[in-house]
Amino acid sequence: MQSARTIKTVFGDQATYADVPGLCKAATLAEIEAQGWSLNPGRYVGVAPGEAVSDEDFKAQLETLNEELELLNAQARELEQTIAANVAGILEV
Repeated sequence: MQSARTIKTVFGDQATYADVPGLCKAATLAEIEAQGWSLNPGRYVGVAPGEAVSDEDFKAQLETLNEELELLNAQARELEQTIAANVAGILEV
C-alpha cells in the first residue's frame, strides 16, 4: 500500500511520466549499454534527495546491522539445536 500511496503522491492523476530520483527512471539504451546491459534498477534510479548518507553514518548503520545479524544468527543456531533435539526425541518414540 505504501508504494501505491507514494506513486499517487508523486504522479497524482497525471498521465505524463517523469523520472523521480530514488523511485523511477526511464533509462536510455545508451545508459543501459554503458552499464554492461545490467537491468539492476539501482544503477539508474539513484538516491532520492535527502536520503544520501555520509560515509560515517553508513559505517555506523552497517555496524549496528551487523551486530543485530550476529545476534539473530546466534538465536537461529540455538533454535536449530532445539528443533533438532525435539525431532530426535519424536523419532525415538
